[in-house]
Amino acid sequence: MSTLFLRTLRDDPADAEVPSHKLLVRAGYVRRVAPGIYSWLPLGMAVLENVERIVREEMNAIGSQEVHFPALIPREIFQESGRWADYGDALFRLRDRKGADYLLGPTHEELFTLLVKGEYSSYKDYPLALYQIQTKYRDEARPRAGILRGREFIMKDSYSFDLDDDGLRRSYQAHRGAYERIFTRLGFDYRIVFAVSGAMGGSASEEFLAPALSGEDTFVQCTNCDYAANTEAVEIAAPEPTDPADHPAEQVLDTPDTPTIQTLVDRLNSMALGRHFTAADTLKNLVLKMRAPGADDWELLIIGVPGDREVDLKRIAGQLDPVQVEQAGPEDLQREPRLVKGYIGPQLLADLKIRFLVDPLVTEGSAWVTGANEAGKHAANVVRGRDFAPDGEIGAVEIRDGDRCARCGSPLEVARGIELGHVFQLGRKYADTFGLTALGQDGKPVTVTMGSYGVGVTRAVGALAEQTYDDQGLCWPRSVAPADVHLVATGKDETVFAAAERLAGELEEFGVRVLHDDRRGVSPGVKFKDAELIGVPTIVIVGRNLADGVVELRDRKSGDRRDVPVDDAAAQIRAALDG
Repeated sequence: MSTLFLRTLRDDPADAEVPSHKLLVRAGYVRRVAPGIYSWLPLGMAVLENVERIVREEMNAIGSQEVHFPALIPREIFQESGRWADYGDALFRLRDRKGADYLLGPTHEELFTLLVKGEYSSYKDYPLALYQIQTKYRDEARPRAGILRGREFIMKDSYSFDLDDDGLRRSYQAHRGAYERIFTRLGFDYRIVFAVSGAMGGSASEEFLAPALSGEDTFVQCTNCDYAANTEAVEIAAPEPTDPADHPAEQVLDTPDTPTIQTLVDRLNSMALGRHFTAADTLKNLVLKMRAPGADDWELLIIGVPGDREVDLKRIAGQLDPVQVEQAGPEDLQREPRLVKGYIGPQLLADLKIRFLVDPLVTEGSAWVTGANEAGKHAANVVRGRDFAPDGEIGAVEIRDGDRCARCGSPLEVARGIELGHVFQLGRKYADTFGLTALGQDGKPVTVTMGSYGVGVTRAVGALAEQTYDDQGLCWPRSVAPADVHLVATGKDETVFAAAERLAGELEEFGVRVLHDDRRGVSPGVKFKDAELIGVPTIVIVGRNLADGVVELRDRKSGDRRDVPVDDAAAQIRAALDG
């Protein structure tokens, strides 16, 4: 450490929001260059390389082969796939000196597809799996949380190529199993959850999430069965459909000055209608606007949810992606004057040719109090299947603790997590676009079907820090730590430093990776604080106890410590590491 390029900090960086960001900067692993852009210092590189090594070993073990693509991609390739428009402002776009358009790759489906198309042509060439570990670029609107959400990051992306859907399912399961081994070896507590594919396209989709309070992803897990899903893909149990004819006729009510759900409920309960009303009896209709990729004009979209539930815009956007979705403003409502703010009902939306989607909680045959499309008026007994028919269903409500599992009916609980990886069954989307076919056994061309599988490598470092830190600092799993042992020589006696030097050499002969704090003139207190902050899982202290022929062996995570004879210290330390 006397020559290591390292400066630890005692104070948190001013821009840090989450523990991993604070500690990785303070412990000298990374340094900020700009929002969402970081330099990696020697300790950080050691951890990063350990993560990459484990990823490579498990990808190679399932027969996937490593390649490497350029980050700089010509516009024409993404134009052909449609993603030049689909990615919108998230793409970094640039021009060369001749005026040609390029982008910095956010992912590389197109290049993988074109590479295989250029090299393979026969059914005998398949199945195939390729991967790369490479820097990606996405122009995040709000980069935050240090390396957890950056604009430049390292990702492992891999792709499988098969001749039929059965082959794709086998490749998907092989990658899924590899991911389980990767995240287990890295030391994660993780969950596998159902997800939506979004702009990536495809069908089957699952995320690997690390539960963490600082996580940006919200997911749901059942308290009884193994069901788990992110909130964009979650399904919750809805009431059974009923017969729309079971309800009395629609009744228009005078409800002046009731533009909100609460004012409406208060008004209803003051009208002596023979029953007590709650927000759950009302239908709330939220006006959004959506725009297809590359389109100039916005189209109105109305979402219906029970009045006691909030609308989750992120959940809606995730299901409609790559269509852009935003809340409509006053200027958007002015385009359709028959939409009366605060009094919108679904009864005339079909006539207005406005797309209307409802949350599955708004079941067939359910009756509601909702807007009558006239200022100061609402309508009671408005029944789905009799008075209105939505254009479809979409999971739109914010999920809350206690919602029921769609599989077993037990309560769900909501948690936060950090996305570690994502696996997709892409199908033939990109093969169709770029004409990736293979000549089959019968001499006829077969369109290749693809899977796509990503691991956030830099994100894994931040997520591990989030899951394992304590009050003293970082606390790495041994599989990714920058060293196996942090050897600390304390005091001023040269005998101590000489003994520590010998012990470091003996440990290295045993194959133990050592971070040796050989700094002179640095107090024991500072060295101990640095050891705790840096987070190597085993700390060995050579100090005043050397006079008694022992050194101290300390477990960074548990705090357990014991003395071992200095003459046998290397062997005992190696045995402790192996155990």
